[in-house]
Amino acid sequence: MNDLFQIAETPYGKGLFATRDFTKYHLIAEVLGDVIDDEDYSSSYCIDLGGTFSLEPGEPFRYLNHSCEPNCCLVYDEEDDVEPPARIWVETIRYIEAGDQLTIDYAWPANAAIPCGCGARNCRGWIVDRAEIKLLKPSQLAASKDFTKSTAAPVLPA
Repeated sequence: MNDLFQIAETPYGKGLFATRDFTKYHLIAEVLGDVIDDEDYSSSYCIDLGGTFSLEPGEPFRYLNHSCEPNCCLVYDEEDDVEPPARIWVETIRYIEAGDQLTIDYAWPANAAIPCGCGARNCRGWIVDRAEIKLLKPSQLAASKDFTKSTAAPVLPA
């Protein structure tokens, strides 16, 4: 798996970059890590699995950054009556070239939203679920536009 990705610096921390091309709808790899059963658990990397469960992903997928126009998504392999989901995979949702940063849409609830600096053409200005952007205050929305204009695009690894 190490030959598929490269972890590199971006303007907002580390990111995960493809070292080869991936076709659309390619199941890249399983996200491995520790499942935490604590409704109050939070970290910079955790993935909400529903209920009281979170996944603290290990490398390299702990460095999957957010984009309002992502090129990947998380796919859950759910088995009947199993909580949390049995397995989580990263899947491409469009063609990815070697050197592209792999991103997902975090789609956080409005009460956890933070300004977004993804630089996408259709950036929402906030890391928030599209359906919940209307729950943000107008003053917050205006402030986020200034933030996204001042954020540089990520620097791809050489």
